[in-house]
Amino acid sequence: MSAGSTGSPDGRVSAADQPPAPETLPAPETLPRGVVVLLGTAAAVVTAAGVRSFAEIVGPVFLALVLTIAVGPLRRSLVRRGVQGWLAGLIALVVVNAFLLGVAAMLAYSVAELAGLLPTYQDKFAELVADTRAWLADRGVGEEQLQAALQKLDLGKFVDTLQGWLSGLLGVFSLLAFTVAVLFFMGIDAANFSARLKQAAQVRPDVIAALTGFTRGTTRYLIVSTVFGLIVAVFDVAVLYLLDIPLPWLWGLLALITNYIPNVGFFIGVIPPALLALLDQGWATLLWVIVAYSVINFIIQSVIQPKVVGDTVGLSTTLTFLSLVFWAWLLGPLGAVLAIPLSLLVKALLLDAAPSTHWLAGLISGGPLPEQVPPAAPAELPPDEVPAEQVG
Repeated sequence: MSAGSTGSPDGRVSAADQPPAPETLPAPETLPRGVVVLLGTAAAVVTAAGVRSFAEIVGPVFLALVLTIAVGPLRRSLVRRGVQGWLAGLIALVVVNAFLLGVAAMLAYSVAELAGLLPTYQDKFAELVADTRAWLADRGVGEEQLQAALQKLDLGKFVDTLQGWLSGLLGVFSLLAFTVAVLFFMGIDAANFSARLKQAAQVRPDVIAALTGFTRGTTRYLIVSTVFGLIVAVFDVAVLYLLDIPLPWLWGLLALITNYIPNVGFFIGVIPPALLALLDQGWATLLWVIVAYSVINFIIQSVIQPKVVGDTVGLSTTLTFLSLVFWAWLLGPLGAVLAIPLSLLVKALLLDAAPSTHWLAGLISGGPLPEQVPPAAPAELPPDEVPAEQVG
C-alpha cells in the first residue's frame, strides 16, 4: 500500500472513503386522469375541426382507401393463380375505376331524368293539396292553420330539396378525377404493401395487428353489405316494376347505396319512390311501396344480414348510430356512406393498437370482454449473457 493511501489493511476501501452515491431523482408525477381526459377531448375537438375544414380532400382520399381495400381480395386471388403482381394490381385498378365511374354515370343520368320528370306532376300535386285541405277542414282544422301549413307545401321546393339531396349524394363523385388519381397511386403501392407490413410488424406488432384487423373487418363489411344491398335492390326494382313506378332503376341504385348507411339508410331509400308513387298513382300505391320496402328490409337487412356479419363491425348499436351522425356532420353524405369503415379505423388506431385499451373492445361492441392474456415471463438468458452486475 502506498504511503498516501488510506483504508483497511486488506486493501478494501472503507465506507467513509467511498464516493457519495448519486442523487436519485423523484419519479415524474403523472397527470390526474381528469386532466388527461380533458386534454384528450380538446385534442379530439381540434382534430375534428381540422378534418371538417379539409372534408373535400379527406372524404375522397378515404373513399379511395376503402375501394383499394375492397379489391384487395381480387388482387391476392389473381396473384395466387400465378398472375404477376403488377398485372394483378392493374386489373384490380381497372375493376374499381370501372365500378366508380359506372355508379357516377348512372347517378348523373338518373338525377337528370328525375329533374325532368317531377315538373310534370304539378297538377297532380295541386290536386293532392286540395284533397288534403278538404279532408282536414272536415275534421275541424281552422282555415288559418290550413293556409299556414299549405303555404309550405310547394312541389317546386320539394323538387329543389330532393335534387339538392341527390346532388349531395352525387357530390361523392364531384371530385372524381382526384379520387381516381388517388386510387391509381394507392393501387400501385398496394402491390408491395403486404411485405412492408410484415417488416413493420417486427417493430410495432400491436399497431400492425390493429391495422390488419381494420382491413379485414372493412373488407368483410363491404362484401356483405354489397351482396345484401344488391339483393335488396333487385327485390325493390321488381316491386317498383310491378307497381309501375317511374325510374325503378334509380331507386334500386339508391337502395344499394343507402344499404351502406347504418340504421337510417332504409328510410332514406324509401322516401323518394314512395312520394313519387303518391304523385303518380295515389295513396294506395304509396302504401304498397312502403309495405313492400318494409318487408324486404326487415327480412334481409334486419334478420339475415346481421347474422352473416356477426361481430365483424365490433360496434354497439348506439355507437353505430352516433358514428353515422358524427361522420355525416364531419364529411357530409360521403361520411354517412363510409361511417362504419371510418369508425373501424379510429377504433383500430386508438384502442386496438394499444394492449392497455383492449378491454374497451367489449364495452363499445356490446359483446363479451376480451380475455386478458397474462404477461409472458421473461425468457432466461444463457449463462454467458447474464449481466455482469447479477454475477457474484
